[in-house]
Amino acid sequence: MRALAAIAAALVAAGALAQSYPSKPVRVIVPFPPGGSADAASRSMAEKLSSLWGQPVVLEHKPGAGTTIAAAYVAASPPDGYTILFCGAISHAASANLYRNLGYDAVRSFAPLGTISLSPFILVVNPRTKAGSVLELIELARSRPGELNYGSSGNGASPHLAAEMFSRAAGIRMVHVPYKGMQPVLVALVSGEIDLTFADIAVMPLVRSGRLTALAVTTAKPSSLVPGVPTLAESGVAGVDIPNVAGFLAPAGTPRDTVALVNTSMARALAAGDLRERLIGLGFEPYQTTPEEFGAFLAAEVRRYAQVIRDAGIKVD
Repeated sequence: MRALAAIAAALVAAGALAQSYPSKPVRVIVPFPPGGSADAASRSMAEKLSSLWGQPVVLEHKPGAGTTIAAAYVAASPPDGYTILFCGAISHAASANLYRNLGYDAVRSFAPLGTISLSPFILVVNPRTKAGSVLELIELARSRPGELNYGSSGNGASPHLAAEMFSRAAGIRMVHVPYKGMQPVLVALVSGEIDLTFADIAVMPLVRSGRLTALAVTTAKPSSLVPGVPTLAESGVAGVDIPNVAGFLAPAGTPRDTVALVNTSMARALAAGDLRERLIGLGFEPYQTTPEEFGAFLAAEVRRYAQVIRDAGIKVD
C-alpha cells in the first residue's frame, strides 16, 4: 500500500510539474549559425511558443562538427523541457553516422517533441547542360560516364547525400565537387563550373530568372512551394524520397506530460495563420506530427543514411 501511495504521489507531482511548465525561459539550441534557414524556422516557432506560454523562448546557436556539438549539449542537459534541440532530420541522421565518439545516441538520447516543417530539395542544372528533364539528364550522364559533376556544401552534407541517392537510383556516375557552403555552389553552378546540384527553396530566384533550370523535387509528392516542378518519381526515378524535415527534440527522460504539452503547443502554433504564412514565405511547408511519428521517422532516417554513407564511402573532411 505504501508503495502504491508513493507511486500515486509521484504521478501527481509529475502532473503538477507539467502543468506549471514552463515557469521560466526555454532555450532552443540551434546547431547552425545565425541568419540561415534553420535560424529562421526555429525562431519563427520559438516566437509563437513564447506568445502561447507567456515565457521567453530564446535561441542559442552552437554550430560545428556537423550538428553534433549542439546535439551532445542537449543530450547531456537536464530532461526538464527547458533545453530543446532544433533538429534538421537529415543533418542529425547523417552526423550520427559520420562522426565517431559522439557521447550520445541519435535516437535513444532524445525525446521527440514534434515537427515544424517539411520542404523539398530541388534538382537544378545549368541550362548549358541542355537537359530539360530528369530523363534527359540521366541520358546525358550515361553518355558521358563520370564527366558530369555536381556541387554540394561539403562532404556528407544534405546535397551530397541527395545526389548520391539519386545517382544510385538512376544508375549513373557523377563527380562530386564539395564547397564550403551553398552560396559558392550556386555561384559555381550559374557560371558553369559545375553541372548540377540539389538545393533548397532559396535557389528559386535563380530559377525564375532563367539562370538555372529546376528539373525535379526530392519529396514523394509535388510541393506547393515550387508549383509545376515534378517529383523524381514522376520524372522516372522511383524510390527516391528525400524530405527535408525539421522539428524539436528534448533530452531523453523528459516527462511525458511535458512532451505532450510542447507538442500540443507546436500544433496550435502551426494552425495559426500568421505562422503558416511566415513559414511558407521562408520556403517551408508547415508540418505537424506527434512525438511518436517524429521519433519513428527520425529512427528510420538514421538507418537510411547509415546505409547511404556506408555504400558511398562518404567521410567528413
